[in-house]
Amino acid sequence: MSRLLIMGPPGAGKGTQAASLAERIGAAHISTGDIFRENVSQQTELGRTAQQYMDAGEYVPDEVTNAMVRDRLGQDDAGNGFILDGYPRTLDQVDTLDEILAGLGVQLDGVVSLVVDTDEVVARLLKRAETSGRSDDTEDVIRHRQEVYHAETAPLLSVYTERGLVREVDGLGEVDEVARRIDAALDAPG
Repeated sequence: MSRLLIMGPPGAGKGTQAASLAERIGAAHISTGDIFRENVSQQTELGRTAQQYMDAGEYVPDEVTNAMVRDRLGQDDAGNGFILDGYPRTLDQVDTLDEILAGLGVQLDGVVSLVVDTDEVVARLLKRAETSGRSDDTEDVIRHRQEVYHAETAPLLSVYTERGLVREVDGLGEVDEVARRIDAALDAPG
């Protein structure tokens, strides 16, 4: 499997696991969060717009995100495979991703769903906020992002489950331990 989507609530370790998995399988790690943060740090027009949404714990509008993902999936390094991290987040984005992939003549091979306890994730994100100084990681914003994820993004799992693509993985534990679980889930027959 080389074209994958990793899902889970904010703070579940998606970025860490996606980067590690991408390295293990020789695929591109495509993180919308990284793209947004790069634009924010460079103070581009997109970055200033994205910052307003991220500071409020909201998602960046679909049309902006879709355009960035379309462009990124068309880049050479994604041709050998990719791990999508943070996209799609809505049912409309699932349709757009299907169109983008069809245009490239490929489809998703699988979806890794990191399952975690909400209170554990809130504690993890508060600790990360202390060490990284992320302005968007206050407890209220963290809990709001969890609610937004469960309302808007979790329903995508039903779509991908119907397609037979979802592999659920316990996302709590040491990074290497979770990585081993992901590898085992991807190697298991679907």
